[in-house]
Amino acid sequence: MAHLVLNTALYATTQRIMPLPYSLDFSRLSSAYYAHALTPRSVVRDVLDEIEVTRPKNPAWIHVLPREALLARANDLERRRVRGESLALYGIPFAVKDNIDIAGQPTTAACPAYGYVASQTAYAVQRLEDAGAICIGKTNMDQFATGLVGTRSPHGACLNPFDDRYIPGGSSSGSAVAVAVGHVSFALGTDTAGSGRVPAAFCNIVGVKPTRGLLSTSGVVPACRSLDCVSIFALTTEDATRVRDVATGFDAHDPYSRPLEARRYRGDPAHVRCGVARASDLQFFGDRTAQRAFERALKQLEALGAELIEIDYAPFAETARLLYEGPWVAERLAAIESFFASSPEAIDPVVRDVIEGGARFSAVDAFKAQYRLQQLRRACDAQWTRMDMLVVPTAGAIYRIDQIAADPIRLNSNLGYYTNFANLLDLAAIAVPAQFREDGLPFGVTFVAQSFEDAMLAHWGARFHQAAATQLGATGFALPPPVGQTAGAEDASCVKLAVVGAHLTGMPLNHQLTSRGARLLEATETAPEYRLYALADTVPPKPGLARAADGGGRSIAVEVWSMPIEGFGAFVAEVPPPLAIGTVTLADGRSVKSFVCESYVLGTARDISEFGGWRSYLAQH
Repeated sequence: MAHLVLNTALYATTQRIMPLPYSLDFSRLSSAYYAHALTPRSVVRDVLDEIEVTRPKNPAWIHVLPREALLARANDLERRRVRGESLALYGIPFAVKDNIDIAGQPTTAACPAYGYVASQTAYAVQRLEDAGAICIGKTNMDQFATGLVGTRSPHGACLNPFDDRYIPGGSSSGSAVAVAVGHVSFALGTDTAGSGRVPAAFCNIVGVKPTRGLLSTSGVVPACRSLDCVSIFALTTEDATRVRDVATGFDAHDPYSRPLEARRYRGDPAHVRCGVARASDLQFFGDRTAQRAFERALKQLEALGAELIEIDYAPFAETARLLYEGPWVAERLAAIESFFASSPEAIDPVVRDVIEGGARFSAVDAFKAQYRLQQLRRACDAQWTRMDMLVVPTAGAIYRIDQIAADPIRLNSNLGYYTNFANLLDLAAIAVPAQFREDGLPFGVTFVAQSFEDAMLAHWGARFHQAAATQLGATGFALPPPVGQTAGAEDASCVKLAVVGAHLTGMPLNHQLTSRGARLLEATETAPEYRLYALADTVPPKPGLARAADGGGRSIAVEVWSMPIEGFGAFVAEVPPPLAIGTVTLADGRSVKSFVCESYVLGTARDISEFGGWRSYLAQH
C-alpha cells in the first residue's frame, strides 16, 4: 500500500479535485439507493455542487445540463421505480464526450465555432438513458478527437488528478477525469487511436474499447469514421461491462453498426495464453519507471495463472504507424472538410497541422495502404494462433504538460505505440489499472483480443484489477472486493445465485440484483444436463432453465452472482411463476442456487438450447 501514501503526498502539492464523500461505483451506489441512504435527486444535487466548486480548477466539463432539468429527470426516475419499472442503470450519473450528441444540447467537439445544437440524442446514449442513467453533461477533449494528450482544447488542458503537471491523456480527457475524481459513475468517450485507453491509464480507471460497431456511432462527430468506436470509462471493469451490455445494440441507421456475434466464453480462470512483445519490441521512450511497472504487472499476471508467450510485435507496431503516417489521416479531413476550408483559424494549430496533412494523400496512396494493412493483418493473425489475448502497457511513458507543448507531435506519437493498431485490425481492448509507479503516478496495462471477445477481456480485466488492489480512480475509495470473498475465503453472509436470462448483466431485471448489493463473480456454464426455453408471453422476455429428463441436455451460459443474505428473501419473493429458485450444477461440478422453470409451461415454450444461452439467442432474434 506504499503507493497510496505516495499519492497522498502528491495530492498535498497539487490542486486536488476533492471527490464526493461516497463512492459512485455501481455496487455501492445501487446499495445506497436500495437502503434509501441516497436518492437520484440527492446524488444529482451533490454532483452538481461538486462540479461547480471544482470546475475552475480543472476544465473537465464543457457543458453541464441545467440543474432544474436534471432534478426533474431524477424525480421522474424515482416515480418510475416506485411503479415497479425495470431500470438497469437506475439513477447512475454519467457524462459524454463533447463529440457525442444530446438532444437540445450543444455539441462542439471542443471547437466553439463548429458547434451546433443537436436535434437527436446519440443512439448509444439513448439506450443508457432508457435504462435509467442520468446524463450530467458534456466533457472536454482534444479538439476533433485529434490527440492522445488532453491539452488541445480552447477550454484549457485537463489536469491529471494525481499531479497537475502531467497530462491526463486524450482525446477523451474530460470523460476520464470526471470518472476518476468521482463526479460521475461512468462516462462515454470515443476511441480511434487509443482515446478510450490512454486517459484510463493516466487517471487510474478502466477504459473499454469495444469491438468496433457494437456501440453505434450514430450521433457522434466522426474522426476516422471507418475506425471510430464509442468507448467507456468506469471505476471498475464490472461497471464498464454493464454499460457496454446496455449500450450494445444494432443500429440500422449506422452503416458501421454490427450485430453481436455469439462467441464461446473463454475466460478460463485457470489458464489463458497471453502474448507479450519480445524485449526488443517493447518501447518505454526513456521512462524506466514505466518499464519497471510493466515488469511488475507481468509477474502479477503470471501469478493469476496466465501463460506468458513471447510474440512478434513488429506487425502490430507497423500497423500502428499506418494510422497517422498513412492515408487514414485523410478521413479526419473528410469528417470536417467544409468547416476546415471555411474556418481554419478556428482550429487548434496542432490539430490543424495534423488534419491538413490528410490532403497530401491520393486515392492510389489509400489503396496501397489498404494492401499493406491486409498483409500486416495476416502477419498478426499468425500471432493470434499462439495467444488468446495480448497484454501491452497502455502507454510506454507519461509526459508533463510542458513537455507536450514543446514537442506535441513526436510525444503524442509515442503515446500511440501500444494503441494505434487496435482499430485498424478490428480488435477489442480493455485498459485496466496496474500497481502505481514508484513516483506515485498511475500505470495501466491493456488486454487486447480479437473482435467479439469482449467478455473474455472483461473477465481477465476484472481479475487483474482486483489483484492490483488499487483505489478507485483518484477518489481515495478502495476497489470493492468481489462479493462472496473475504481475504480469499467464502463469505457466509452471501448466497451464490446463477442467473440465465433477464437478470444477466445489462438485461432489464439486472437491477433487482445490483440494488440489493449483489456482485458478479463469474460468467460460466452449467453442466451438460440442461435445456433452455424461450417462455411465451413474458414481460420482459424471459427464458426457462430445466434439467433434461432424457439425458439430452447441454451446457447453458450463466452468470454467477453473490447476493447478501439479507436481500435474498425479498428477491425470491419477486420471482414470478413459472420461474422458481432451485439448485443447478455448474460445468466444474459446483452446485449453486439458480433460476429454474416448472415443467408445466415447457410444452408451449420454444426450445432454444442450440444457442447455448439467452444472450446468444437474443443476438440472433
